[in-house]
This record gives sequence, C-alpha cells and structure tokens, in this order.
Amino acid sequence: MTGSKILRLTIAAAALLFFVWLAAEVVHGRTQRFDDGIRMLVHAHASPPLTAIMRGISLIGAPAVLIVVGALAIVFFVRTQRSRTAMLYLLAVPGAQVLGESLKAVLHRPRPATFFGLAEPTSYSFPSGHAVGSCAFFCALAVFAAAHTGSRVRRWLYYMGAATAIAAIGFSRIYLGMHYPSDVLGGYAVAVFWLSIVAWVHNRFGDSRPAETAP
Repeated sequence: MTGSKILRLTIAAAALLFFVWLAAEVVHGRTQRFDDGIRMLVHAHASPPLTAIMRGISLIGAPAVLIVVGALAIVFFVRTQRSRTAMLYLLAVPGAQVLGESLKAVLHRPRPATFFGLAEPTSYSFPSGHAVGSCAFFCALAVFAAAHTGSRVRRWLYYMGAATAIAAIGFSRIYLGMHYPSDVLGGYAVAVFWLSIVAWVHNRFGDSRPAETAP
C-alpha cells in the first residue's frame, strides 16, 4: 500500500473517530454548554448588513443551489471528455449528502431556536446538511481543478478558495441560528470521511483505467 493510500485511510479513520465521539457527546447533551456559548458569542456581534451577507452565503450552500451548480459541473466534465470525473463527482458529493441525511434521521437532534425571526427548518440538526454538502462540493471541485493545472500557485488558490467557502457557509449557519457549532463540525467530519473513502476506492481500483483527456 502506497503512502497516499495510507494517508487517505488515516484521514478517513480520524474523521470517523471524531464524528463518533462528537455524536456521542451530542446525544448525551455534553456539547450543549459549548454550543450555546458559541451561539451567543456570535449572535452578540450581529448587525443588519452582516445578517444580509450571512443569508446570502447560507443560500450558496443550500441543497437546491448545489444541485443546480453540480449539474452544470457534470455537463462541463462530460463535454470536456472527463466522464470519469463526472462519475466520481456523482459518487462523492451526492453520496456524502445521502450519508449526512441518513445520520440525521438516526440521531434525531432537534434544531436550535433560529435568530432574526427566520423560519426553523423541518429537518433534524446533526450533522449540518449545509456543512456536509458544501464541504463535499467545494473540496471535490478544488481537487478536480487542481488535478488539471500544472501551477502550484493555482492549486493552492483552488484549495484556499474551497476552504474559505466551506468555512463561510458553516459560520453562516451558526450565525443565523440554524445549527449548533457541533452540527457544523459533525457535517465537516462526515464529508471528510466520505471523500477520503471515495478517493481511496478510486485510487485503489481506478488506476488501471485509461487516463482522461486533460483540458
């Protein structure tokens, strides 16, 4: 087993262990003090302009938006002769979202009270679907884009852009009161676990397939 495969499995194992630990803490109510403290600290610095910005950022991570943008990305991959990338995207991003929603249904954590008079979502709270979806989506796009550039600077810009978008969407959910901080952390853990497994499987079983045409 190569070093990269070991690294992927190590990351997957670490993300899984963290999620299992966090889920146990959530179920037993041991994160409540931490969650409430962070929520109140963030809410204390609220302002109308920031609220408008956070609502816009949260919308970017909404499932409907990610589905539309993801569909456009798949069309782009297919039209540029990257059908393997399109299939890998379908496995990575929707797969992570399905896993996240399944865990929500199992854990049944109620939503926190929202801020700013916003309607409370009807789904469960842990893990955050926005965190799972945005982390899987932007990480996948950054990796795909980085794989098709020879510039180290561009690769780091892709990664930094993805990290910024993921962090901003997660923060927006806490700011708006839609999720507890532990919901967002749990969502990130789910996405990292799933993406690491998908990357390991692809590396393990996809190396022998013909390479795609680079742009």
